[in-house]
Amino acid sequence: MIIKHFTDNDLYKYSVMLAIQRLYPWAYVKYEFTDRGMAAYPEGFAEELKKEVEAMATLRMSKEEKEYIKDKCYYLDPVFIDFLEGYRYDPAEVLIEQKKGELKITIEGYWYRTVLWEVPLLALVSELYFKMTGIHPQETKEKAIAKARALNDLKADFSDFGTRRRFSFDVHDTVMKAFKENAGEYFKGTSNVYFAMKYNTTPIGTMPHEWFMFHGAVFGYRSANMKALEAWVDVYQGSLGITLTDTYTTDSFYHSFNLKQAKLFDGVRWDSGDPLTFTDKTIRFYEENRIDPVSKTIVYSDSLNLERVKEIKEYVNGRIHDAYGIGTYFTNDVGANPLNIVIKLAQVKLNINKPYLYAVKLSDVSGKHTGNQEEIRLSKQTLNIP
Repeated sequence: MIIKHFTDNDLYKYSVMLAIQRLYPWAYVKYEFTDRGMAAYPEGFAEELKKEVEAMATLRMSKEEKEYIKDKCYYLDPVFIDFLEGYRYDPAEVLIEQKKGELKITIEGYWYRTVLWEVPLLALVSELYFKMTGIHPQETKEKAIAKARALNDLKADFSDFGTRRRFSFDVHDTVMKAFKENAGEYFKGTSNVYFAMKYNTTPIGTMPHEWFMFHGAVFGYRSANMKALEAWVDVYQGSLGITLTDTYTTDSFYHSFNLKQAKLFDGVRWDSGDPLTFTDKTIRFYEENRIDPVSKTIVYSDSLNLERVKEIKEYVNGRIHDAYGIGTYFTNDVGANPLNIVIKLAQVKLNINKPYLYAVKLSDVSGKHTGNQEEIRLSKQTLNIP
């Protein structure tokens, strides 16, 4: 059994789960798996993955995990935490198929339940792939220590965002231990709730793209960002205040991001496109709204490595608070070629009796657009995006 702990998942899945339950408890959705690198999965992979998914039905939140969440995740209410204690994964929500080397995964069910599958499923696919192809990690501890010390020297605030595409749980564990012992004050935490608990650090995360994708599909693309942010504030009242900008492109986001939201949210997260251009756009937006950029944060989180962090940090040069959420480079830099895999919201409906609506994500790089192609074309036309 690969996933052994209920909280071996990213914080943002729990935070959005609460928001869904509070506002859209009847919403019904479908997620789809995409392998952007088109890896060939070994024969029998789907059957082994099904066994792992079935085993997840036995996961339970432990008393230690519950007490940790109550203590550290103060923005999650006690009713929701009790719900998590009683939550059980339902393997019937996951359909896994394999045709030769091609893997297909679909998740379907009530959104408030199915939202937890994405991250552990991706971690399962990644670890199982390397296990079945006989690839072994190299220099895990040495590389992690070197990165921790280098980021410490750069004085770069950084967090681990590496659950989804990690080589394995054990590699992730080794990396976290190395960071805790060698990174000093600049290691700010991890998106993984279990490892945050194990290593007594901060669980990091706010909201995912799917939150905006749902609002775009249901309420329309012109109002998606505004609706999504207002709904988030209704639930969290100012907590968890870092927002994504690129679900329907950053330019579109800043057209709708108003003064009230700009003051209320602590900052934004860069997740696609050019980080230097994004930095200038963000600083300019705050200055035009008479907000001191130094009081705000940009979390950089797309395909980062040491060289990229150094480049961005030198460019920012103290003009805004910069922080770095680093994933694959931390947890799958062990001599293997990491899988380029995602699970994205594909279709949504406000209740089970309504017809499905397509959910799409544009991002600031056209190659990362996901979803139905005709719906992508419609969303771009609606938002006047070339």
